Amino acid sequence: MRESSGVAENVVAVGSRGSALARAQAREMVERWEREVPGVRFVRRVITEAGDTDRRTPTVAEVTRRAGVSAFSSRQEAALVGGEVDVVVHSLKDLPTAPAPGTVLLRTPGPREDVRDALCGGTLAGLPAGARVGTGSTRRIAQLLALRPDLEVVPVRGNVPARLARTRTLDAVVLAAAGLHRLGLAGEITEYLDPEAYPPAPGQGALAIQVREDSEAARLLAASGDAAADAAVRAERVLLAELHGGCSVPLGTWTSRPAPTRLRLHAAVTTPDGTEQIAATAEGPASEPEKLALTVAESLLTQGAARILAGATG
Repeated sequence: MRESSGVAENVVAVGSRGSALARAQAREMVERWEREVPGVRFVRRVITEAGDTDRRTPTVAEVTRRAGVSAFSSRQEAALVGGEVDVVVHSLKDLPTAPAPGTVLLRTPGPREDVRDALCGGTLAGLPAGARVGTGSTRRIAQLLALRPDLEVVPVRGNVPARLARTRTLDAVVLAAAGLHRLGLAGEITEYLDPEAYPPAPGQGALAIQVREDSEAARLLAASGDAAADAAVRAERVLLAELHGGCSVPLGTWTSRPAPTRLRLHAAVTTPDGTEQIAATAEGPASEPEKLALTVAESLLTQGAARILAGATG
């Protein structure tokens, strides 16, 4: 409960980053909550993260060394813990597997957007030898080189429109299809990358709704969320946690539903130079996503995933 114009009312402050995509995601959730939660006024707050202000283009080696470090959630979490905002809307793939103490994630909202990565500027098979492809993701770099070792991967950073603009100087860029869809830029996609061969980041395409434990916002928004989307991302994030990875490690994972009550979890871990890749797949009840994740994690670890991930973050 907050004071507004001298009158007590339910006002929920919703925090997000200031990028066009982050604003679109926050707007999407606020519009939904305004329909679903009567008697509450939602106000939006922009929080600038370290990753939003560092515009220097890193080298491929620097991108790799930063694996496991999130530059896109820590200040938002601090604002939430400090009471500056009541809820934060994140891209789930940017959020560490362990939220800040005193906070929790609500059930994942659905439907989940397209989980796939997308190529803008060409097709993976059609790019000429030596083509220059832009991405700022350790995982994407590794997977690109695993599939096309002849490519020159060029680190790029910035928000979605800025990275998309690099197609003017590069042969192609790789972006999350979900972000392009949410910004109305799906027409820029020249190829959706097969998630079996090029599995996306854990949680990609999903939003994360973070609140303080036992807060009024947690109570008001508790009924929101989608069981199917939540089960899928729980499997992916438990797998990431079991491998002791952060949001930037070269782990790709894809959850699908072979049947309404079944989940299939596929994952791959790739060395930063793309020369080695291990993969594992398992299927199980949709009601047991954590158990499914543990099965896949055990298979990956048996094949040497810990060694690959240590090399990527060391």
